[in-house]
Amino acid sequence: MPHARIRTFTERLTEAEAAAAMGSDRPEAAAAMRSEHPERAEATGSGHPEGAVEATHSEDPGKSALDEAATVFVGVRRQLFGIAYRMLGSAAEAEDVVQEAWLRWQSTDRTVVLDPPAYLATVTTRLAINVAQSARVRRETYVGPWLPEPVDTSLDPQVGAERGEAVELAVLLVLEKLTPTERAAYVLREAFDYPYEQIAAILETGQANARQLVSRARRRLAAERREPVDAGEHRRLLEAFLAAARTGDLAALEELLAEDVVSYSDGGGVRGASRIPVLGSVRVAKYLAAFAPRFWPGAEVEWVEANGRPAVLVSHEGRAVALLAVDASARGIERIMWVMNPAKLDGYVRSRSGSREAPQVP
Repeated sequence: MPHARIRTFTERLTEAEAAAAMGSDRPEAAAAMRSEHPERAEATGSGHPEGAVEATHSEDPGKSALDEAATVFVGVRRQLFGIAYRMLGSAAEAEDVVQEAWLRWQSTDRTVVLDPPAYLATVTTRLAINVAQSARVRRETYVGPWLPEPVDTSLDPQVGAERGEAVELAVLLVLEKLTPTERAAYVLREAFDYPYEQIAAILETGQANARQLVSRARRRLAAERREPVDAGEHRRLLEAFLAAARTGDLAALEELLAEDVVSYSDGGGVRGASRIPVLGSVRVAKYLAAFAPRFWPGAEVEWVEANGRPAVLVSHEGRAVALLAVDASARGIERIMWVMNPAKLDGYVRSRSGSREAPQVP
């Protein structure tokens, strides 16, 4: 994703606006901290700790300002990725957003930034909103069902957040139905525990509207997704499903599936995956039974973790061909998600080995 796509979005985001966005109780004073008025920076009365204005200055005279900026950025990078990934459902796009945030951080007058992590979170959120707006248009022409790009959460279960919310594949899939601002408000509140005052400032809206955005998102999620089972039951159901799917056992499949189950196969137009979702327990079971003789012989199966839940990585001749994940409730398996798009699979495999290329910071 070219950086030019997201450069156009937060041009109006000044250091002062970012500081105000992250909780200053005197926005009119924070606004005075624009780079053309640095002499007023110490008069903000914003309640930040003494010396916060100079937070990006190094006390080591041998350390350059850019080195200090890189140190600050690296310290919050996982959080920034966590925000962008939950907003976009794409690790690749999230990394592009984080890279753009780094470029902006380099060119910012950092001496007037009261709270560098807050500033960077604001920049990242606004950039992600922009990308989400353009992604909605691109996904209208996506070939077949679109599924979020999975990430390995075995080492970072919360994906940079305060809580592990809004990271499961099924939740990210439902979040796609929200507007970008609803999604941002929900992510900041539920995963990162931001107060409504800060959410409102980041989204440039009032606190009442920020609360309403989060409330609408919660209602949508509650309407679209039943209460999930715990991790142990989830694993048991996925194990039973895998055994039945590999043998094409129709009766066992129908017993495991919720009546209105949906099976999504995301091949991105480059694999022989179903280009429409398959609905209903009977149709899904028959589809899987017909699929089994062509897909499972010779397959290598590896249990992995993806987005906070057990999943199955399927390979043929040493190359990953699918990541199988499910969403399950007390009724049984509600959603079956087959991630088969090679770009998404390759990214997941690289993330498991720790070789996914991160945005470069000097």
